[in-house]
Amino acid sequence: MAARPIWRGQIRLALVSIPVELYPATKSGASIQFHQVHEPSGKRIKYEKVVPGVGPVDRDEIVKGYEVSKGHYVLLDQEEIEAVKLESRKTLDLVQFVDLADIDAMYFDKPYYVVPADDLAEEAFVVIRDALRQARKVGVGQLAMRGQEYVVALKPCGRGMLLETLRYADEVNKAASFFREIGDAKPDPDLLDLASTLIEKKTGEFDPKEFHNRYVDALKSLIAEKQKKKGEKVIQDPDADAPPSRGSNVIDLMAALKKSLGEGGGGANDNKGAKRKPAAKKAPAKKATAPAKKTAARKRA
Repeated sequence: MAARPIWRGQIRLALVSIPVELYPATKSGASIQFHQVHEPSGKRIKYEKVVPGVGPVDRDEIVKGYEVSKGHYVLLDQEEIEAVKLESRKTLDLVQFVDLADIDAMYFDKPYYVVPADDLAEEAFVVIRDALRQARKVGVGQLAMRGQEYVVALKPCGRGMLLETLRYADEVNKAASFFREIGDAKPDPDLLDLASTLIEKKTGEFDPKEFHNRYVDALKSLIAEKQKKKGEKVIQDPDADAPPSRGSNVIDLMAALKKSLGEGGGGANDNKGAKRKPAAKKAPAKKATAPAKKTAARKRA
């Protein structure tokens, strides 16, 4: 079945309007959904809507309520809610252009593919796409969709464009309240050098196909095994790997980083070792004093 657009409208830049269609760029990944089941009967548990002191209620007696104080609600029916929903203007006005780096990653929410609605729109679509690419900018505007208004960012994506909904400022927690307890101490230079070498060693191109949801895979394996054993209890062996130490011992961290790099993989650290070797040559100097002491002893004799 061909994908259906979730929104049809136009992108407008000044006097230029381009008919476009939006399609979801993501989909739900593999997941395992559990239901609550009554074990003695094997039947799924259902839920009733009840009011304390009243009992079960009919669905048509239920309205939405906003709690203004403890136990006090402003009641709204669906007709009232629908009346204030934003009508989709079917137009995305690009009101600002910014560098992509100017938008913090935490503001990005959900991506959508943007394609021209027809052949006549393709020429203008390509012009805007390539102009954004050449300027290394993203277009920002607001879009009404499904009764909500979103801040969105528009940028080139291959032959098409990608529209991403953004979170509003009041939807993002300020980092300072979480990071204030972290001190200002600078890391040990040797540890920093080892960590940098390890990062460089493991640097590569990101390929999402290399990553799998291991928890879901393990659950599927467990369910299949349980089916084979006809419902008998199955306990998987715990992971043999012990949890990492939470200690802050610098020596342990140094050893762990060196072990992570492997023998001969230290790079810059090997050079540091070479610089420290002259300190070991002080030992022969101490031995040189021993004969002098013996000679002095003979003279006294």
